[in-house]
Amino acid sequence: MIVLLPTQKNMTKPSIPKGTRDFLPTETARRNYIFDTIRNVYRKYGYMPIETPAMENLSTLLGKYGDEGDKLLFKILNSGDAFAGISADDLAHSNAIAMKTCEKGLRYDLTVPFARFVVQHQNELTFPFKRYQIQQVWRADRPQKGRYREFYQCDADVIGSASLLNEVELVQIIDDVFSQLGIPVTIKINNRKALGGIAEIIGEADKLTDITVAIDKMDKIGQADVEAELAAKGVTAQAIGRLRPILQLSGSNRDKLAALQQMLAPSATGLAGVAELQMIMDYLQALSIAQTVEIDLSLARGLNYYTGTIFEVKAREVAIGSICGGGRYDDLTGIFGLKNMSGVGISFGADRIYDVLLQLNLFPSATSESARVLFFNLGEAGEQQALQYVQQLRRQGVITEMYPDSHKLKKQFEYADRRGIPFAAIIGEEEVKNGVITLKNLISGEQQNVSFERLVDTISGTK
Repeated sequence: MIVLLPTQKNMTKPSIPKGTRDFLPTETARRNYIFDTIRNVYRKYGYMPIETPAMENLSTLLGKYGDEGDKLLFKILNSGDAFAGISADDLAHSNAIAMKTCEKGLRYDLTVPFARFVVQHQNELTFPFKRYQIQQVWRADRPQKGRYREFYQCDADVIGSASLLNEVELVQIIDDVFSQLGIPVTIKINNRKALGGIAEIIGEADKLTDITVAIDKMDKIGQADVEAELAAKGVTAQAIGRLRPILQLSGSNRDKLAALQQMLAPSATGLAGVAELQMIMDYLQALSIAQTVEIDLSLARGLNYYTGTIFEVKAREVAIGSICGGGRYDDLTGIFGLKNMSGVGISFGADRIYDVLLQLNLFPSATSESARVLFFNLGEAGEQQALQYVQQLRRQGVITEMYPDSHKLKKQFEYADRRGIPFAAIIGEEEVKNGVITLKNLISGEQQNVSFERLVDTISGTK
């Protein structure tokens, strides 16, 4: 038998798909710091955890995110003989392949799967139902800085209640999370009813979706390109001229609301949106967090299912896209057969938050610390005693390691240094004989012989 060994020619260079990433231990620890912060805030407000599958039926996903969103869905080929029974003519047409071989897709977000979940499990839930969910999503987008094809979302939703107090609470959660993370943010807020009223008064009510999709790109492409896109969608020059001063409204939140109320007077829908904005802002002001909130009339959130209040959060000190967003959806569950189930939710973008924390140097040093102490291995003389101490420390909740091989001390010191471990504990024949531990502070260089009790106090910082 001939065995072919790998050569330079037939070896495959290891790689991962564009828009995805591996995470090293320090990165993973920092990401867990973000997830834990968000999770703890959600729990504090009474939200319950759920999980849904990575893949959903395509029928669940298609048509929920608009034409642009549908193009970004990752479709999954059926397993097994996926192309069995498809003729050569059919294979020449991608639509035929998609229809016959793709019945599932990776989830695009967590909100639509949540709506499906609520309908499927409605008899097992208590409404209003407050859920949080921290899982991966996938989008077939063009990878770029701050935009990935595989990333985490950290969602919280309240479903089964139309009360605007839910919107107020979600803003409190946003404020709470970013205060704990130390990131200065601006919470932008708008209302899809107000946008509907704007579309009415400029004479383009039937083009609301085109208008919202275009103006949602204002920060990325600027007003001139937004207007060009609107014109390309058939919005008249006269309507664009009427829209321009509305999008350029400036001043305080109070000034914007007053101007909007006057401008949208002919539209009952628009006035309803203004009234909702006014109520939310009044409550936020009473809670002393209104200074972090800004009414932004260019905020549209391009997803089709939003019907009321919409949110978006921007970091003030880092040029990056939104790091949190969400809004009110009045009947998302209706597409799955459960009518009149209003909900509202937000989603934190953990990957962008990571980039912001890294750029602002805001990660606590403890998030990357692997262990407090490393017990060196000097061979059989001190191995058993060291293992007993390691076991006791771990039982007390102290992250502790023992070097597995009795290598030279230099190699073990190098290991501790590269791992960022601040203390080294050494137990040889003399230490066992005298009942002590040689403890070295690898940061200051200080070395001393200590009892086990003294070691615990020293590495925990109590003495």
